[in-house]
Amino acid sequence: MSERLDIDVLTIFPEVVRAPLSESILGRASDEGTVGIRIHDLRDWTTDKYRKVDDEPYGGGPGMVMKPDPFFAAVRDLQKEKTSVVLMTPQGRQFDQEMAREFSVSSKHLIILCGHYEGIDHRVVQGLVDQEVSIGDYVLTNGALAAAVFIDSIVRLIPGVLGDERSPIEESFSVEDGILEAPCYTRPADFEGMKVPEVLLSGHHEKIKEWKRNIAVERTLENRPDLMP
Repeated sequence: MSERLDIDVLTIFPEVVRAPLSESILGRASDEGTVGIRIHDLRDWTTDKYRKVDDEPYGGGPGMVMKPDPFFAAVRDLQKEKTSVVLMTPQGRQFDQEMAREFSVSSKHLIILCGHYEGIDHRVVQGLVDQEVSIGDYVLTNGALAAAVFIDSIVRLIPGVLGDERSPIEESFSVEDGILEAPCYTRPADFEGMKVPEVLLSGHHEKIKEWKRNIAVERTLENRPDLMP
């Protein structure tokens, strides 16, 4: 078994992260001890009776900005010798499969910061954050949603999590040249007149491999031509 990955998530919406990460493959990975995921309510590190985590922005503007002090207090309590602090933000480096692989291989302990409102006081970025990560060029209501996606994509790449070691190798963005994977089929061979391609029923492994490669190229050209080498 590979070395355990520990993840601490700081958010004001713990259940948004906890629910998807407690089911199916990730739930089993947690139960088996491959990964340790702890979801924290950032408000636990506030010091006022209202548990306030936001305030009005300096210089004016709409909405509220998340205060720096709860983040600093929480990270200082949770950090270890090999901690990497990640901020989920639309302004971050765009996340992809290669980044997921890098995190799954190199990370020992991640603290993931989740923003809300109009964003986080930039001193958090300056003083705490090692990497800013965006899961796409769009804006979500809060970073907890992005954190769940980020964690799922990393944990599933840890050896043993998926069960079949071929799974993370033969899927989109991981197959040869990083293109999309070929379509897949199962029984019945004929469903409402839509038939499984004959080559997949042939048992001829070389022909099947060639077909998968060709159809993967076709699908990539059609749906994601930007991925073509």
